[in-house]
Amino acid sequence: MIKMTTRIYLRASTKDQDAQRALQPLNYLNQSLKLGETITYVENYSGTKLDRPELNKLLSDTNHGDILLVESVDRLSRLSQQDFQELKRRIQEKGLRLIVADLPTTHQLIKINDSITSSILDLINNMLIDLLATMARLDNEKRIERIKQGLERSGYKPSGKAPNEAKHKRIKELLAVGNMTKGEIAKAVECGIATVYRVAKGI
Repeated sequence: MIKMTTRIYLRASTKDQDAQRALQPLNYLNQSLKLGETITYVENYSGTKLDRPELNKLLSDTNHGDILLVESVDRLSRLSQQDFQELKRRIQEKGLRLIVADLPTTHQLIKINDSITSSILDLINNMLIDLLATMARLDNEKRIERIKQGLERSGYKPSGKAPNEAKHKRIKELLAVGNMTKGEIAKAVECGIATVYRVAKGI
């Protein structure tokens, strides 16, 4: 008989974030549910990428019936709908059972022996996980859009593109007059105050 292993997956987007922050509570949950011995996979990698080194290693190491334990769905995926379906296919193909710490209905599957009840709960969990994955993706898209809009308002242009010369010229004119604060100039020109400071520094 192959012993079940709990494979804990921890992810953070950047190296500045602590990917192992959730390790202790996940270990505690593993013990309280009386699951298997744990193996931990930690990486700082974007959840929008399907192919991640540690996630790929986890899927490669897995035996049928092992547990994939994550803190929340967004730690596993901020993928596009198509990529998330592919990730689910890989998980199912490997025979992994997904438990999400902040989704209690996934915990209950471990304790249920009745096949009908298990099938119903499995269906509910799949729907909830799909919904949470979609919310994680939309939240990420909104965050990126907010950053983009903020940069546009500030007058920032990506590398290789010229700054907004008309706005810069107007900022210089208002700075030369000298009767407005930098904040007032930013509002008048409809740009970020950081742009005003950059132009002032250039002068």
